Amino acid sequence: MKVLFLTEGSSSIGFGHITRCLSLYQAFQKLGAESHMVVKGDESTRSVLKGFSYELFDWQEGWKGFKERLGEFNAVVVDSYLASKSIYEDISECPTTALYIDDYKRLDYPKGIVLNGSIYAEELSYPQREGIFYLLGTKYIPLRQAFWRLEGRRVRKSLKKVLITFGGDDSKNMTPEVIRFLRRHLPEIELHVVIGGGFKNREDIYRLSDGKVRLHERLSAEQMKTLMLEADLAISAGGQTTYELARTGTPAILVAVAENQLLNCEGWHKVGFAKYAGWWEDKELFERLGRYLQEFINYQERLRASRIGKSLVDGKGALRVVKFVLMAFRKGLSYPSL
Repeated sequence: MKVLFLTEGSSSIGFGHITRCLSLYQAFQKLGAESHMVVKGDESTRSVLKGFSYELFDWQEGWKGFKERLGEFNAVVVDSYLASKSIYEDISECPTTALYIDDYKRLDYPKGIVLNGSIYAEELSYPQREGIFYLLGTKYIPLRQAFWRLEGRRVRKSLKKVLITFGGDDSKNMTPEVIRFLRRHLPEIELHVVIGGGFKNREDIYRLSDGKVRLHERLSAEQMKTLMLEADLAISAGGQTTYELARTGTPAILVAVAENQLLNCEGWHKVGFAKYAGWWEDKELFERLGRYLQEFINYQERLRASRIGKSLVDGKGALRVVKFVLMAFRKGLSYPSL
């Protein structure tokens, strides 16, 4: 079986779509399928895609000519906030199994499989129609292969290590602000700061580095998992990373830095895994951040949040999704019914 991934990502918009697709790529590979990614991106994207079969091409702008290649593949996976509905319709009309990754009911999708592994997915009231099937909720969230299996987590009695992670670009410059805040209010805490490939504020962050502020760059998925398991708490943006934090049982305080993170942050707050401090521009953001830090100093609060996260994300989502796609393909594009 040959699978085509169509997605986008760059230093300006981040790499969340690509990371999610790579999770499914690894699951297809595990189950014997051959995959290829076509990514609308810039040169910074290459570092994320290293080791995978890919090409950089603006498939949206060049769709008229590119769609002729669809016949080379048995399944097509689309993860995009930019692709037009007509592109999805063209894919649905091909003799391929189509999987569309969605976050907020962006389109009225044509025939195929719609995947939304978000914490809030089942609340979105997707339209039920013949020829379309939904995989909804954290049971189906695709995580990178490093997160499929885990060692056990030990929740320490005292809060000693905090992980700070704001995605691949930190376009809102939250990382240095959070470091300064924590150094003022909890100077004894050890901070582990993740610097993404698209960070333009490296110099500011490096000036804040000392014995209590440790910086991490160019991390593999395994290294990121290790950091999460060793941290007592994370302060994070509200995107895909939140599901890796839940999987590792790392309690979190979330800051929404993009509109597509709002439902995610609110959803995790609602179920009790994370605390949502607010939108990055909120005047009361750091006041809430300080309050939630004080709450998470409590061992029982961190233990409770850790257990909730692990109960909601078991790491098997990518394999569940791929097994479903393979089943749909073997049935000759007749999508299984509920």
